[in-house]
Amino acid sequence: MSQFEKLEKKLETNFKNTDLLKQALVHRSYLNEHPDSPVGHNERLEFLGDAVLEIVVTEYLYINFPDTDEGSLTNWRASLVNAKMLHVIAEELQLEDYLYLSKGEAKDKNKKSRQYILANAVEAVIGATYLDQGLEVAKKFILKNIVSKLDEILRSESYLDPKSRFQEQAQEKKGITPHYEILTEEGPDHAKIFTVGLYLNDELITDGQGSSKQEAQVDAAARGLIKMGW
Repeated sequence: MSQFEKLEKKLETNFKNTDLLKQALVHRSYLNEHPDSPVGHNERLEFLGDAVLEIVVTEYLYINFPDTDEGSLTNWRASLVNAKMLHVIAEELQLEDYLYLSKGEAKDKNKKSRQYILANAVEAVIGATYLDQGLEVAKKFILKNIVSKLDEILRSESYLDPKSRFQEQAQEKKGITPHYEILTEEGPDHAKIFTVGLYLNDELITDGQGSSKQEAQVDAAARGLIKMGW
């Protein structure tokens, strides 16, 4: 059984064009060392997969929770499609075994950036599945592997917005409204990783990272809740 046959078995999909599946797993860094690669990097597929993921999850929540308000549905969706959850999915599918990375990137297994590379690869696989197999097959993958996590999220109440919780606690206990500042931005425009600081007045409480400013703020707030014991 070839490498891609093993992956297809995990994905429960037989690709007509396996180059699409391969491309979904090619990180930009790989092409720096392999400029003659027959397939490009996965960022366009990631862009497509992100949109497919969002519409499938949104439709599922809209149809199955008719009495739930928009704010709750938005929080639930964010918990299902964020980088942290997609990294969990990537680990379950063992996508790291199939990634095409530069030698330098391959060595840095414990870097936070690897989590984002894997999360992006999940979106790229969804994009590749959509192009090769159509929406229904992509939808089946998303429902089985991602939407299936919803019950676990609701049981743990991890969908509750850490930013709102931190602000409420900071105002109640300290009489201060927290604010956030961007500390660093790394990576190209289409795949940035933001580091954001969480402040009470001029005091840096903690920082957080994310693939968007909002995601980084949520990460910082979640870390801040732990640090402050709130």
